[in-house]
Amino acid sequence: MKKFRNLGLIIGLTSALLTSTTYIGVAADKTQDIWYVNGQKTLQQKLAQQVNTNQAKNVIVFVADGNGVNSNAALRIYDGQKKGMSGEDNILSYEALPNLALVKTYNTDAQTPDSAGTMSAIVTGVKTKQGVLSIDDSAGRGDCKASAAASVSTFAELAEDAGMATGIVSTARITHATPAATYSHSADRNWEDDSKVAEGCEDIASQLLSFAHGDGIDVVFGGGRRHFITKETVDGEGKNGKRTDGRDLTAEWTAKSNNHQYVWNQAGFDKIDLASNPKVLGLFNSSHMEYEADRANDKGGEPSLAEMTSKAIDLLSKNENGYFLAVESGRVDHAHHAGNAARALEDGAAFNRAVAAALAKVDLSDTLVIVTADHAHTLTLSGYAKLGNPILGLSLAKDGTPNLAKDGKPYTVLNYTNGPGGVFNEDGTVATREDLTNVDTTHLDYIQQALIPLGSETHSGSDVAVYAAGPWSHLLNGTIEQNFIYHVIDHATAMSDK
Repeated sequence: MKKFRNLGLIIGLTSALLTSTTYIGVAADKTQDIWYVNGQKTLQQKLAQQVNTNQAKNVIVFVADGNGVNSNAALRIYDGQKKGMSGEDNILSYEALPNLALVKTYNTDAQTPDSAGTMSAIVTGVKTKQGVLSIDDSAGRGDCKASAAASVSTFAELAEDAGMATGIVSTARITHATPAATYSHSADRNWEDDSKVAEGCEDIASQLLSFAHGDGIDVVFGGGRRHFITKETVDGEGKNGKRTDGRDLTAEWTAKSNNHQYVWNQAGFDKIDLASNPKVLGLFNSSHMEYEADRANDKGGEPSLAEMTSKAIDLLSKNENGYFLAVESGRVDHAHHAGNAARALEDGAAFNRAVAAALAKVDLSDTLVIVTADHAHTLTLSGYAKLGNPILGLSLAKDGTPNLAKDGKPYTVLNYTNGPGGVFNEDGTVATREDLTNVDTTHLDYIQQALIPLGSETHSGSDVAVYAAGPWSHLLNGTIEQNFIYHVIDHATAMSDK
């Protein structure tokens, strides 16, 4: 018996040591670790999630153009660091949504896609070629004749036919690829006005006015004024239009009814009377709207993406049949093309605020919210930077000294595989890489270094993420084709049954 009593004592002492943090070399009690505790909290939240199989009354699709998973990770850190956090543990507004999938973005004729083919897939349910808008794969780019028979209905068209309200918001030109895919059908994304369109086809801006479904698009906020007015017309900011057919589409919009309004600046936007439930065309720049970092300097004044999104929801939600709203942060993409990560992340932060503003307004029991990107870019996060390393800064080791490349020079956390920051001489030969030791890489105008020199950084063929909440959003899981997003929207709204 004595032998067994000793054995019990030994077992008891061993158990105590294994759960103690007092003795060196003995396992710590991980249940007190903050990461373990947070992991358990997340587990309980996941276990408590309920599947929402309600019919969706409203649908909002957010697209941050070009905001692939690398761009989104950089944005998460950037946004967190602006809040005074280290950044890595930050959570963006849409990252808190319960459902998530990876999306394959290729076009039917391109491994690396463009925004026309990708957004067409999202709003029609059909994958198609690069450079075309809401036509199927049977027609080639630029084939005006074939495109007529290849048009496929967009969700905005179906929504209007079902009596829903519809809206389009973008910081790019409203006639640019992503917003244009929601309301137009074109064999070439560049046919934004009549000065470029092939004979026999209708230009994209005109298609917004001739939209023949329901009572037409209800709310349009974005840029692209030049494609709606003539080349002889000078707009409120001193810029000429592009149209050669003599048509002023802004005047044609207001002539549709006494309730159709046109605004072009912040003052006009602020005066929109919600009580009168107007149908509003807002074109706030001749071309694209300003980058968020430069918006305060716009001559006429521009509303933010969050302001446009909020006002669009206020207007559209007056329809008792529900609404469909497409919101694009278009200039994330443009800044990446310029190799300018600072502006890309600032526009991404504005996108995050727009999603947060929408989530604060809607009821997820009957509103399906989808947040995604149309494609990715070649941005990379690399270099073994320490935790909390300024995301726009040099890559720093844990002791705070710069990590050095083989050439003995420091490098930034963010770089591009290709783009304007590529190292080359005027004759095209490779040059010596700039020493960044005394360069302010956090400056708004800084262009990240790139491996391959190009005048404009390219898209990548990488997957993007889609985040979702609301009715049937749980169907967005795993790895999916991009056009499947449409089919979830269609199912959630029971649109095919209407």
